[in-house]
Amino acid sequence: MQVTFKIWRQEGPNDKGTIRDYLVDGLSEDMSFLEALDHLNELLVLKNEKVIAYEYDCREGICGQCGVFINGRAHGPHDNITTCQLHMRSFNDGDTIVVEPWRTASFPVIKDLIVDRSAFDRIIEQGAYITAKTGTAPEANAILIPKEVSDNAMDAAACIGCGACVATCKNSSAALFTAAKINHLNRLPQGKAEEHKRVKEMTYQMEIEGFGSCTFTGACEVECPEGISITNIAELNARLTKANFLG
Repeated sequence: MQVTFKIWRQEGPNDKGTIRDYLVDGLSEDMSFLEALDHLNELLVLKNEKVIAYEYDCREGICGQCGVFINGRAHGPHDNITTCQLHMRSFNDGDTIVVEPWRTASFPVIKDLIVDRSAFDRIIEQGAYITAKTGTAPEANAILIPKEVSDNAMDAAACIGCGACVATCKNSSAALFTAAKINHLNRLPQGKAEEHKRVKEMTYQMEIEGFGSCTFTGACEVECPEGISITNIAELNARLTKANFLG
């Protein structure tokens, strides 16, 4: 299998980037997309050229580090997957594949396909945790949590922080990410003590990081690898209104 990769190359945050073409042969349709990039990098090493910098860790769709645009779409041509879960069988022999980093001011490019997503970390630092002392772990049935509530909390907790929602949104909004991190805790009894403080401080941090406003188009939901629903954003807006009213 042979394809042409058109890949964004940028030496550093302050350097001017450009798209470079790489004709790559010897690929298998069973390779993952990251394995194809590994193969390309091996070829570049043999030519004594600089390898392409890109992020990855688990390669199991869990860590959220591998996100890139592939032919103009976050993580590639399929819904609700990460880049490491994409395989070359999704492309045809002879295809041209354009690979770019996330495009948003809040995720500045570090090098090539790697972006700085520390803005997400700073949002989490403002309240995506519980500080109330809970003592030793209670018996599982001691805290009465309806199954619907626990299921919804776990659905929100599935967010892996990949940034596809931001990169895909026309406004570069981080509302889905922030909503998932807030709703996960605010839905559970353990998170109730700090729910109003959490929602105000995390949404404020989201704003000062320069993310755009949500206009509820739903693009984020389509590209989210975990399929997190935009109903979380509606719930976030309701929680924020309540928190501001109660002071």
